[in-house]
Amino acid sequence: MGLELADLFREFGADYRKKYADNLLPSHRQAMWAIEACRTERLGGQVFGCEKCQEFQYSYHSCRNRHCPKCQHELTQNWLKLQQELLLNVPYFFLTFTLPSELRDLVRANQKALYSLLFQASAEVSQKLALDPRYIGGQIGLVGVLHTWTRNLIYHPHVHYLAPGGGLHSDGHTWLRSQSKFFLPAPALSKLFRAAFRRGLVKLKLFDRVPSSVWSKKWVVHCKHVGNGQTALKYLAPYIHRVAISNRRLLSFVNRGSMETSQITFQYRVSNTRQLKRCTLSVEQFFQRFLRHILPHAFVKVRYFGFFGASVRRKLAALQQRLGTQALGPAEPQTTSSSSEHQTTSSQESAHEASSKILCPTCGLPMTFKRNLAPLQCRSP
Repeated sequence: MGLELADLFREFGADYRKKYADNLLPSHRQAMWAIEACRTERLGGQVFGCEKCQEFQYSYHSCRNRHCPKCQHELTQNWLKLQQELLLNVPYFFLTFTLPSELRDLVRANQKALYSLLFQASAEVSQKLALDPRYIGGQIGLVGVLHTWTRNLIYHPHVHYLAPGGGLHSDGHTWLRSQSKFFLPAPALSKLFRAAFRRGLVKLKLFDRVPSSVWSKKWVVHCKHVGNGQTALKYLAPYIHRVAISNRRLLSFVNRGSMETSQITFQYRVSNTRQLKRCTLSVEQFFQRFLRHILPHAFVKVRYFGFFGASVRRKLAALQQRLGTQALGPAEPQTTSSSSEHQTTSSQESAHEASSKILCPTCGLPMTFKRNLAPLQCRSP
């Protein structure tokens, strides 16, 4: 087994929590505890045995914390499958709204409010501009995903949207197609986005904490054509449940006895050149970078706007039928919240089903369920 984030937290997590006890957010503390406990005896599990070889295997529960690198793959695939069922038979566009670097400290100190404002302002201006008959002239649909990191874990809050190329007429039935490779003008979106975010800061009484230079610079907004939407969805899907760094990107660890002197090296791919690079940080610095991307408790990082909203899902189903795509099933849109992220996994599958997946390391035959293992009597902080 290779190096894992959990190994680092188990080694130095207690030291980090002690050093930053007065400043560590509850969500950070909880995520660290969950990752440390994931698939260990702390969370309980089951014992399986081989009748032939008398071998025993222990299967421990997952933490199911949305920031754990080991608990997200299946959720990602489920989300992707659902979104593919929502695709319309039209061209798709990918929008990205990025906050200026001068706002990052303020956003980190007010994450829940300003992440929500980022969604609200960007979706509002996109929908407002789309109502202009020069572009769409109707209501558009947006699937938005919050993203807070660069590949080398630098804090960089922005939101991505996937949008079908067109909108619904005010009659609620007529589909208004956008131009084949043009959706909304990025320069106009940039100005409107800046103004909307400014109004939001005023309402939140945070405007005075922003440097005046922010309001005279261009805000980065991109809008590009992405074909039928399939490729863009596959690009977005990992961000739904992916954490800031995966275990496979961790290359080496040098333990020098303390988190300040011990070093961790990880790799990342440079966006523009696609080249692989390495970054070496002290464990303390690495923890700081990783924890910046822990979301507030219960914060929803995937949001639906316009005709993708749950309240108008029937309209979308009818629209899909008219455009020649499969109508929606009864499933409601999923959001990525943390309402159950701190709960350990109970036996959602039967012991019989679980045992059929565990093979004896000696003879290769399926092992049988023997007994449950209760979680240790320790609780997350």
